Amino acid sequence: MQKISIKKFLPGIAWFFIVLVLTCLPGSDIPKVGWLDKIYFDKWVHIGMFGGLTFLFCWPFYKSNFSTQQQLNYFIKIAIAVSIWGLTIEFIQRFYITGRSFDLLDWAADSLGALVAFWFCKKIFIKTHS
Repeated sequence: MQKISIKKFLPGIAWFFIVLVLTCLPGSDIPKVGWLDKIYFDKWVHIGMFGGLTFLFCWPFYKSNFSTQQQLNYFIKIAIAVSIWGLTIEFIQRFYITGRSFDLLDWAADSLGALVAFWFCKKIFIKTHS
């Protein structure tokens, strides 16, 4: 069985905890800038955070000697796990974080970030023989 050193996952693990801290800030600690609401800045932040999370966990598999099919399988599992993590964060915000609530559009942005990163990793990292 092939293995990847845990050290290669440290950037993804670090980013996971940064995302966790940022998404668990109380609502009163999040600055409000009116014009940013017009460009849906909050949703772009979610796309970037969760896309980055997906990318950082796919990267070690890309740099491994796993087969193309194994890499693709891991990329799919990572993107799904990140999307589920985004949904979990929404429930954490709803029930445990003061001034925060469940926002289905935030989860959609989280999932879109995971999907875009998956597509990027698949397109750039997976070598297809066509």
